[in-house]
Amino acid sequence: MENMAVLRFPDTEKLTLNIGYVDLGKIDLLVREGFYSNRSDFIRTAIRNQLSAQAAEVERVVVRQTFDVGLRDFSRAELEAKRKSGERLSISVVGLARIASDVTGELAAATIESLTVLGALQASPEVKAALAGRIR
Repeated sequence: MENMAVLRFPDTEKLTLNIGYVDLGKIDLLVREGFYSNRSDFIRTAIRNQLSAQAAEVERVVVRQTFDVGLRDFSRAELEAKRKSGERLSISVVGLARIASDVTGELAAATIESLTVLGALQASPEVKAALAGRIR
């Protein structure tokens, strides 16, 4: 059996943001008083609350623009089948789009017409380079 490296991707994306000192102090106060376990817990909770408040609008956009929501994996076998049938994909994902590590840049370029990801794209540098002009 051939030794193959398995790539593991995190299930979250790290963000960096700038926040004013007064707002940061208020967050720290709430953390100190036990409302939140840490700053990240506060920020995640605030984001979830906003997404919940806007859930109906998000759903309307997802339906209107036919996005896949959540995790969407693209395997080498799936892309090879598309190439064999002459089909090309227009991919739209809200969440995480993963292109398998054994997919070549040539295969991705031959089968993926466009790629829109609102969230994160996990693919090899070769695939990302091959699709650079098609990523929106």
